[in-house]
Amino acid sequence: MDNESVTSGSALVREAVDEAQRAREGELAEDPTVRDHPRFQQMFPVLTQAEVDRLRRFASRCRYAAGELLYRAGTISPGVFVLLSGKVRIVGRDGLGRERVVRTQTGYGEFTSDVAQLSRKPALLDAHVVEDVEALLLRPDGLTAMMMSEADLGEKIMRALILRRALIIERGQGVVLVGPPGNARLVALQDFLHRNGCPQTTIDAKSDAEAVALLDRLTTQPDDFPLVLCPNGTMLRNPDEGQLASCLGLVPEFDSTHVYDVAIIGAGPAGLATAVYAASEGLSVAAFDGRAPGGQAGTSSRIENYLGFPTGITGHALASRAFAQAQKFGAHLGIPCEVKMLYCDRHPFIVELADARRISARTVVIASGAEYRRLGVEGLARLESHGVYSWASPIEARLCRKESVLLVGGGNSAGQAVVFLASHAEHVHLFIRGSSLEKSMSHYLIERVTGLENVTVHTRTELTALEGDARLERVHFRGAGGIEGTMTAHHLFVFVGAEPNSTWLKTCGVSLDSKGFVLTGTDLPEAGLAASPLRTSIEGVFAIGDVRSGSIKRVAAAVGEGAAVVHQIHSYLAASGS
Repeated sequence: MDNESVTSGSALVREAVDEAQRAREGELAEDPTVRDHPRFQQMFPVLTQAEVDRLRRFASRCRYAAGELLYRAGTISPGVFVLLSGKVRIVGRDGLGRERVVRTQTGYGEFTSDVAQLSRKPALLDAHVVEDVEALLLRPDGLTAMMMSEADLGEKIMRALILRRALIIERGQGVVLVGPPGNARLVALQDFLHRNGCPQTTIDAKSDAEAVALLDRLTTQPDDFPLVLCPNGTMLRNPDEGQLASCLGLVPEFDSTHVYDVAIIGAGPAGLATAVYAASEGLSVAAFDGRAPGGQAGTSSRIENYLGFPTGITGHALASRAFAQAQKFGAHLGIPCEVKMLYCDRHPFIVELADARRISARTVVIASGAEYRRLGVEGLARLESHGVYSWASPIEARLCRKESVLLVGGGNSAGQAVVFLASHAEHVHLFIRGSSLEKSMSHYLIERVTGLENVTVHTRTELTALEGDARLERVHFRGAGGIEGTMTAHHLFVFVGAEPNSTWLKTCGVSLDSKGFVLTGTDLPEAGLAASPLRTSIEGVFAIGDVRSGSIKRVAAAVGEGAAVVHQIHSYLAASGS
């Protein structure tokens, strides 16, 4: 795969689409929609002198001259700058070099940055010094300490940082994806960026003027798509998620000499809950996930039976809030960082990442969850991401707008997906093997599903084969009484149970059940009645959430185990003298 720098190419594209007037100082007007935003005052609050004074013990004083940059998109910002004097222009810039002023900060008490400062991830915007600046710089550690010590002030700043990130994502500036609509790789990258909170813009390789101008000046082959233009000017040809993450600077750094109190493998609801509770209680925490926060729950279109959210919440929103909360308390979150092996024959334990980096920890929490089971149906593997999906996000929903879709599965995840897709698709056909939904789906979801006019539930029905070359075209099924049938379908969503994500544990030697789930507590053959409920067969290694044998496959249960395991970690550390 040939990836290249196109900093000069981006300028060429802008010229081709009549954007040669790249913004210079003073040439761009501030985006009026930002000031008109209903939550503008919360996004851009001005701190009082008393509040600024409270920040001083966590910050250092700095000065920048006009014409300098406080930080640039794609690079790690030093932290949050609280202005004492001067003027800073915050500019959004995408992979094509197009710029838009988000906000001009002009006075005492205004502050820069978004929630990326907490995770030490690259900035999404440029910060230009328009007039000489004197400021207080809150570096990430100081920002975390301030939020812990100054609760009300920390809440004000935290809310602003989160809302600013949401605004940037809403505006879509950042990564530019170029490809034909529905391209399987394009959809996968869109989903990866969406779940990791990265702003993006997609342009059609065939009909968009900017895409046509770009492709006229590049030598491309069909296998080059999608093209990805990063804000730093780098162009990638058909990258995988790891290459895209590297281009965006998402892969975090870890101090290989530091020994963490706890390493958490997996950032679904269970892992994120552990990170929040452990970090808030003063433990040093490193958490890893190979793809995005939230796990399977992060793909849920709406969770309506989670305590405290009477109107429901999307899995993505819940995961994003938990992710920010863990960062607030100082947890180091490595996402995307795939864990390849865990070495339990030494102490401290060693977590080895796919890129060969090693991290040491006194305790380990296995929260790697489960993956949706694949159907043993002819043609399915070939058509995955070509019309066959194991999650239903807004990206997939757009692809099947005003078309009929087929969904297989009878659990809550399937029910949530049916309700979500029904608001976009012309019709949703739900295949279940049983005679009804009562045994596998929550009552509130059954009522919702059966009450939708454009949903048909097919009981005692199972898929037998799929047809299609470049994409799914038709499905074969066997209905009640063994009757064979076919149906035209371009979009198939599969939610048929899960398999544990535990193969990476082979070097650790923790005990597993016959299905590969991790045994804990009294389920261990050698355990006594007083065994810690979440402890594995290796002392100091715990398992929680869907990967644990006998766990309740619910978000609330996973969060509860994530909180409970912290008490057991404290007990272990105290007993071992660590």
